[in-house]
Amino acid sequence: MSKNVNIQAQIKEYIAHQPEPKRSDMQELHRIILEIMPACKLWFMDGKNSENKTVSNPNIGYGLHTIRYADGKTREFYQIGISANKTGISVYILGINDKTYLARAFGKKLGKASVSGYCIKFKTLKDINMDILEAAIRYGVE
Repeated sequence: MSKNVNIQAQIKEYIAHQPEPKRSDMQELHRIILEIMPACKLWFMDGKNSENKTVSNPNIGYGLHTIRYADGKTREFYQIGISANKTGISVYILGINDKTYLARAFGKKLGKASVSGYCIKFKTLKDINMDILEAAIRYGVE
């Protein structure tokens, strides 16, 4: 089985195990992001570190972005990510240099969402303006 097929199975399983309405919202976000980035690299992180300890919520990633650290080291990571959290869903938009841009450009128009440097959090998709969320994702990809 190819790595991508395995990742797709993990993503499907992760989404399937979410309670409603989160499951439908995650499925819809997954569909929209794949529409925006049809041939992107898929990622699935189970949220565990090398010692198998949970360090974050599991997350699905899309695309490819190189993170550059202050010491000069680099690491491949995703551009766009989604994750279920206790209260709703987080959408990560990585690689934006200006940490105030997302909140300034999209925050007020998004609806009931909190926006940080690279993360948009909301309870359900019905609470937010999907066109604005899509625009933020497209911005992150470009």
